[in-house]
Amino acid sequence: MCHDADAAPPLYGSPITTTSSERAVLTSADGTRFAAFLSRPGRTTGAGVLVLPDNRGLSAFYERLTERLAEQGHPALAIDYFGRTAGTESRGPGFPSMEHLGKVTRAGLYADIEAGAGRLRAEGCDAVVSLGFCFGGRLAFMSALSRFRLDGAIGLYGYPGVLFGSDGPTQMAPDLTGPILGMFGGADEGISPEVIAEFGAALEGAGVEHEIVIYPGAPHSFFELDKPDYAEASADAWSRVLAFLGEMTARGDLTSPRAVTKQD
Repeated sequence: MCHDADAAPPLYGSPITTTSSERAVLTSADGTRFAAFLSRPGRTTGAGVLVLPDNRGLSAFYERLTERLAEQGHPALAIDYFGRTAGTESRGPGFPSMEHLGKVTRAGLYADIEAGAGRLRAEGCDAVVSLGFCFGGRLAFMSALSRFRLDGAIGLYGYPGVLFGSDGPTQMAPDLTGPILGMFGGADEGISPEVIAEFGAALEGAGVEHEIVIYPGAPHSFFELDKPDYAEASADAWSRVLAFLGEMTARGDLTSPRAVTKQD
């Protein structure tokens, strides 16, 4: 599990614009209706962001995150993964997300990502970037496939290797397009340094523009408001996310593959 529904994303700083938000229902290519949450900035200054939640699906944490992104000028849409099995209604804290997670398919997830990206483009976003966490971080890396036509992908603590017998972003690297920004906790017990290194090497070998950032001592799901011990890592991650989005807005500023490990 990753971020609790009652957790909150860290703050970046003062808003640069007003925002408005609404729950939405999108329709996937197979006709499935699924829930989403859209936040619009009063003044758009950058790329749209497709937020891919962790394995609990759409929750208040990710709804708040779309608001934080919109405050910085980025239209943001968070999508749910469980429309096929749980419908589109809001869910309480007792929702058995793992039961529903076991029923998702890659084809369904891909169709929902395409629908989410399409909604952001319909909102007028010329550039769209994915931003995912944990399960959603893995999906964000996968969304760098050319079929999604995204301008970039950002994943926080997304497992990149083979998982439950299924290939991950590491194995898919030859088919991915950059730029990709991956951020990981150095003390994440579920994602070893070796797995991260393999991912970076695969991206570099495939010629995919990328940046890998490792925060020493930070655990899985460090990006939370109420985790003061990791406030510095969260602040740095926020800065990198917004810089990445700014670069995608400007187009073409990321010109070469690179790998970075953040040190204390």
